[in-house]
This record gives sequence, C-alpha cells and structure tokens, in this order.
Amino acid sequence: MAGTLPDGPGTAHTYRPKGTVDADDVARLADLLGVEGTPVEEHGAWRVGPQKDGSGAVLRVDAQAPATWTYHVGGPVTDNCPKGKKACPPDGGRSGKPVGEDAAKRAAAPVLEGLGLADARLDASQVMDGVRVVNADPVVAGLPTYDWSTGIRVGTGGAVVGGSGRLLEPVRAAEYPVMTAQEAVAELNETVGHRDGRIGGCATPVPNGGPQAPDVMGGAAEPTGADPAAPCEPGRTPLPPKERVTIRGAAFGLAGQLEKGAPALVPAWLFDAERENGERYRFAYPAVPVERLAPEPDEAGGHLRVDQYEARDRTLTVWFTGGVCSRYTVRAEETATQVKVRLYETPVELDRACIALGVDLSDTVTLRAPLGDREVVDAVSGEPVPPK
Repeated sequence: MAGTLPDGPGTAHTYRPKGTVDADDVARLADLLGVEGTPVEEHGAWRVGPQKDGSGAVLRVDAQAPATWTYHVGGPVTDNCPKGKKACPPDGGRSGKPVGEDAAKRAAAPVLEGLGLADARLDASQVMDGVRVVNADPVVAGLPTYDWSTGIRVGTGGAVVGGSGRLLEPVRAAEYPVMTAQEAVAELNETVGHRDGRIGGCATPVPNGGPQAPDVMGGAAEPTGADPAAPCEPGRTPLPPKERVTIRGAAFGLAGQLEKGAPALVPAWLFDAERENGERYRFAYPAVPVERLAPEPDEAGGHLRVDQYEARDRTLTVWFTGGVCSRYTVRAEETATQVKVRLYETPVELDRACIALGVDLSDTVTLRAPLGDREVVDAVSGEPVPPK
C-alpha cells in the first residue's frame, strides 16, 4: 500500500467473556434456533434435544465462559424419516446445490439478530458439503473483530441446519500498550512457524520469517535465514518457498488470542492482504507484544524450551520444537556473562483444530554484541542451552 501504515492508539484493552449460563439462557438460545426440548445439564454443559427416537436438532452449550455453543439438525442417517419430522433430512440438508450468499444471509439474519449480531461483518463465501456458512464477526467496543465469529450453516433447502458461537459477550479487561501497524508487520516478519500448517516433508529448521508480510509500500519483505530450497536431509523433500504477500489495508481491531492462557479478544491489527496469485484475504496479528500476553512461566518444564543454539558474530540462531498451527517469537536478554533466551507461542487461529504434531523450527536474533564467552541459558529455568 502507498504511504505509511496507521499508528493506532497508544494503549487498548483486552475483552474476556466471564460468568456462567443457566437453563433460562440456554432455553432462549434453543427457542431462537427452533430446537425442541428442555435444557439438561450434564458434565459441565447444557444439552437440548434430540427427541427420544434420536431425531431432531441438538444444541450443546458449555456452562462456563465463553459458553461455546454448537447446534446441528442431527437425526438418524436414513431415507425413512418419521412423517412430519421437518428437521430430519438424513444428511442435514447437504444434498444438492448450495444456496447463494444473499439467500444464506437472509436465512441466518433472524438468528444473528436474536444474538445481538445485526451489525456484525458477514462473510458467506464458505461452503462445506453443499452447506453454506455465514460467518459473523461481531463489533466489540466499536472495534472490528477477527477469529471470534459466530457461524450459521444454511442447507440446500434454505433452512438453518447448524451453527456455533459463544453465548457470553466479552467485557473489558486488562489494558496494554500497543504497537503501531508498522511495528506489528516488523514483528510478524521475525516470527517463525511451519509454513501454511503443512504436514509432512522435512521437519527441519525453518528459515526466519514465517508467513511473510510486506513493507509499507507494497513490496514483499525479502526472505531471510537459510535457503528455503535446501533439503533438510539427503533424499528428503525441501520445504516450499516462503510465501510473500502484499498488504492492501490495515485496521485496528480485536482478535481471538490467548491472554495469560485463556481465550480473549486482544488488541490486534487486521490486515487485508493479497497473495502473489491475486487472492485476497484477511489475517490478524496481535498489537500487544507477545511477552505481555504470555502466562507466567513454569520453571518445572511447562514452557517452550530452546534445544540448541549457534552463534556467528552478533547473530544467535536457536533451534526448538513447535507445533504446526502457531507462530513463534524468540526474545534474548543480555548480561555481561549470559544471554537468556525465551520462546513465545502465538496461535495462528484461536479455534483452529490442530493435529498434535511437533516440528523442528529455528529462529534468529541479533545481539547487541558478539556472544563471545558468554553462556546461553533458558530464561525461565536458568539451565544452559547446548551449542549445536
């Protein structure tokens, strides 16, 4: 984008859902969705439906904040639904051609209005097995949101056949200093991750950079670190080249992230981006430095650890094991005798289902002075990190 990226406010609040839901709250949601039955509490959650014969819709709501709910038409998988059971399509309304985006939005509108989401940002482009999904991103405290959406699924017949969301509204919580959009882009370019969440190929150190964000004039940031075309082992498939995207716009808002280990809406920059193939999409990056959002470290071992390091002049490269659905940032604190390193993890998407697969990653930081004879230690445990 031409010109400079916006600065945003100096400070901003996080927002967290708090409290519990009771039978009356669940009954109101069930009535809104047209689910028949009385709320029943079981194993820390509420359930409404199905009917005694197993047919009909099912609504489940977690009792504790954020009171996540899921709804689906359900019913037996059969071609012989009981006569008069209008909510008993054997495939949940998935057979046939999906309805258009406008029709899906009209079908979802009464539910979204009842949930207080009449002014939400709607996206009905997603289609799953013939079912069109209307994703509604709420406006919270006057700010747009990302990764906190309510999804309403509309079947081929134009009826709502499923959905999910959070029943409790988030309330204002802690206040933090925030980064400008330019600072967020710079930090994003310094994070690492298993590119695109791809599974398989080489589980080897990944070059510094992770998902690439561009400079403010629209040119993509140049890849840094090791040659991404180099195979990790002889005969192994090399990792794909680093993605380069162009930012077309940036807005200050809120994004679903973990704050001190709990789900929250945190101050974030919402970037409108364009891939090299012309595809447009939106992504978010926290405007709060990762160390401010991280939970208190567990010296007993409940934190990310650096496995090895290599130092060349003022460059310190560290190797560690991470997951496939997160970005990672390394921080280094220097003293006269030590360099203390700590890793921070940021989920790419808060609600994304992710396979429990560890991959080898690396990241690089620039020191104020060459490492020399200083010791590299884990910042939390104080244990030495072995050289590579």
